[in-house]
Amino acid sequence: MSHEFRALLRKVGSGPHTSQNLTRSEANDAMRMMLHQDATPAQIGAFLISHRIKRPTGEELAGMADAYDALGPQLPSISRNPWVFCYAYDGRSRTAPLGPLVALTLASFGIPVIQHGGDRVPTKEGVPLIELWEALGVYWNPCTLENVHKILETHGIGFVHLPQHFPLAQALMPYRDQIGKRPPLSTLELMWSPYVGDQLLVCGYVHPPTEGMFRGAFELRNTRSFITVKGLEGSCDLPRDRTVIIGYQDGDEFHRLTLAPRDYGFAASEVPIASTADWAVSSLATLQGTSSELTEALIWNAGFYLWRSQSPTNSQTDLQTELKSAFDRVRAALKDGRVYQKLIDLQQALPHH
Repeated sequence: MSHEFRALLRKVGSGPHTSQNLTRSEANDAMRMMLHQDATPAQIGAFLISHRIKRPTGEELAGMADAYDALGPQLPSISRNPWVFCYAYDGRSRTAPLGPLVALTLASFGIPVIQHGGDRVPTKEGVPLIELWEALGVYWNPCTLENVHKILETHGIGFVHLPQHFPLAQALMPYRDQIGKRPPLSTLELMWSPYVGDQLLVCGYVHPPTEGMFRGAFELRNTRSFITVKGLEGSCDLPRDRTVIIGYQDGDEFHRLTLAPRDYGFAASEVPIASTADWAVSSLATLQGTSSELTEALIWNAGFYLWRSQSPTNSQTDLQTELKSAFDRVRAALKDGRVYQKLIDLQQALPHH
């Protein structure tokens, strides 16, 4: 038993009236002790559920992210600043995911994209990114971190797979199943980056207070370039059946943006999730230029992110014109085969199964 960890557990686990928030340094220590399994299983489980009930603060998330930076994988910098998309590790169970398709599209425009995730993650155990990539014939699983970095530099896409590249964090996954609830680690995954160097973070969330936690942590960690999206199932995917709530920060200024899909001709019901095999068939058709609701969802998403990459003005007058131009560019790229070619290049660069 760790007496040092027990002292931190007592602070967060003392109930609604007497529990205390951890400092950044204390949260860093607690996270390190859990990753190294210095704390006992009983202590780790108690901490995770207590911390969930208390709710993490931005300062605590900053400290936990410090520990991930120190003990986790870190891709060295590349020649162009990448975008790091942080999707919920427990995947999707209701709506068709777009993560790999958005990555391929942005990379075809010269915007490097990094994603990270695991296998099936409790408690939701939705479809994870790694399975979607494999369904498209892209196998990240055997790649060393060095190979991921090389492919990122050469082809503009990289994927950090938790079981292979961060086994210390992977070892904490069984606790999620055992406690039956998402612990604050799942919030950390929505804002963590395995990349060293200048970058832009894209963070999805479900509950509005989560965005405030992100912003608090980012301020402490001097993260000055990020986008927050109240996305589908907490992902970075923009919905089409409701107004999209977006935040973005450039330097010291935070901006709020709301986008109504109907203003741009994209309003529709969300594409429901299908089997991974069926999703792959639909996705390949989209990448080859076939029109469908999945295609429209991809254009809506990739077009928005392409627009943000171009240092757009913050003028509402120019917003619709600039966004529509970005949507047109994505539609043209799908039609001319540029995005599909990026998939072919990636398939050829990675080992085949």
